[in-house]
Amino acid sequence: MQAHLKGIRDRHARAPRRSERGAVKFKPILVLVIVIFVIFSAFKIVPAYVKDYQLSDKMQEQARFAVVNRYTEEQIRDNVFKVVEELEVPAKRESINVSASNSVVRISMEYTVPVDLFIYRTELHFSPSSENKALL
Repeated sequence: MQAHLKGIRDRHARAPRRSERGAVKFKPILVLVIVIFVIFSAFKIVPAYVKDYQLSDKMQEQARFAVVNRYTEEQIRDNVFKVVEELEVPAKRESINVSASNSVVRISMEYTVPVDLFIYRTELHFSPSSENKALL
């Protein structure tokens, strides 16, 4: 019986174990690289969308105030451009389109944000707009 157990022990001792080979599997490394790239991409892209949301919100606010306070188109454009500068949005003052009358105010603009992801360069295109009508 002991001779039989000794033979089994010898076979197991000689058999290479997968955990002791020293080889690194490729799949976990690939998954790690992809996860890091996704996090890096989100770090570069998400702030542009947050700024666009904030700009849209401020444009809606400016449209409400402009109707009530009877601002001129230039006053509205100046107010919106101040917000653009505060948020560091890459837009020019000339890209802000304002249409104001006694009953309705429309504000719109278009701008692009360049995004560099090292291996891929793209531009995100945004076109926030706002419209507000007088109650009377």
